[in-house]
Amino acid sequence: MNRKYFISLSIAAALTIGSLPTLATTASANSSVEDLKKQQDDVSSKKEQINGKIDEKKSEIDQNINKQKDIQSQIAEISTKLKDTETKIAEKTKEIDETTAKINKLKEDIEELKKKIEERNVLLKERARAIQEKGGSANYLDVLLGADSFGDFINRVTAVNTIVSADKKIMDEQKRDQAELEKKQAEVEKELADLEASKANLESLKNDLAGQKAKKAELFKQLEAQQATLKVEKADLEKESDELSKMEHQLEGEIQAEQARLAELARQREIERKRQAEAEAAKRAAAQKQATTSSSSGSSSAPAESAPAPSAPVSGGTWTAPAYGTITTNFGWDTLNGKQRFHYGTDIAARGSVPISAAADGYVIKSHYSSSYGNVVYITHSINGQTFTTVYAHMSSSLVSTGQAVNKGDKIGYMGNTGYSFGQHLHFELYRGSWSASHANAVDPRQYINF
Repeated sequence: MNRKYFISLSIAAALTIGSLPTLATTASANSSVEDLKKQQDDVSSKKEQINGKIDEKKSEIDQNINKQKDIQSQIAEISTKLKDTETKIAEKTKEIDETTAKINKLKEDIEELKKKIEERNVLLKERARAIQEKGGSANYLDVLLGADSFGDFINRVTAVNTIVSADKKIMDEQKRDQAELEKKQAEVEKELADLEASKANLESLKNDLAGQKAKKAELFKQLEAQQATLKVEKADLEKESDELSKMEHQLEGEIQAEQARLAELARQREIERKRQAEAEAAKRAAAQKQATTSSSSGSSSAPAESAPAPSAPVSGGTWTAPAYGTITTNFGWDTLNGKQRFHYGTDIAARGSVPISAAADGYVIKSHYSSSYGNVVYITHSINGQTFTTVYAHMSSSLVSTGQAVNKGDKIGYMGNTGYSFGQHLHFELYRGSWSASHANAVDPRQYINF
């Protein structure tokens, strides 16, 4: 809001200046143009700041997009891990179900084994009771001694051995079955415990991954919201930049209109000045003629006053030569006082009172005295949409002022030897664009003008 308020005030000030009545002096007229240009510079500066912020928003938006892509990649990776974990949980659940089925089957086997053990226990108890009732091993001796023959004795010994072996076998089977039962119970219980622990770990991992995914999804939503905010801010800045561009163009129009008005004012002044100068010249010519006529009777051999040098003829086309004379130095490298230098203009020399003309239609942007250029005039030209600047240096005097409109061939001063100069001449420079102290835009005048 502060920026827009400042710009509005700038435009209002520019419009107010543009609507002032005809200025009384060149200084005040130039001041009005300078004020408009200052307002335009302020708007341009604000626009550059806004465009800089737009670039920052673009960078932030790009960073946000990259973060969103990274988050999406992380979410995809977590989803893959989550899916893999769910698959493993399903596998463990299946293994647990199978192990539970084994346990149930083992329980059935255990029940069968318990029945066998119970049956063996009953048999062993009966055997033990019988042995106890009949005297134990003494009964086996009675059986052996009661044999009728040796063959019967052998048969009886074999029978006793069979009974003893059977009893021993029953006892061994009882011990083995009990040990097998305990072993199977321990193995199945351990397997089930391991599977349940593994499943619990997978469930924990699943919950952890789900939590990570939820956090990433929330972060992605925040980035989307931030992205929307950045886009709105960028759009606001772009709208403000567009408004500044419109204001900038409006100020440019005001500047051009003010310059045209000032140029017309200067042209009117120049017409009046020329009219007065011509009247004064006519008076001086009449007086000179009268003086010459009076002195002719006294001495017919007195030398005639030398005639002024002619103006350079105005050629057809856009450009014309600025002065009559001899080209003494061209554009480019040359030697001055024994040192190599780059000469950024064309030097034209002639004797006498040599008028200097505007090389093309334009406006005087500066007419002053410089320690290097001496009396110098700068003229700006707009030709086929291209801006050119011409410089006329070392003049003895200038006939134009800042802001004045000139036509091709109009007199703007006289050739001289002012400033850093060695003999009367015109130093003429041509720029494709604006003049600068570095002479960056200087071009060879012969590209456009036939001298």
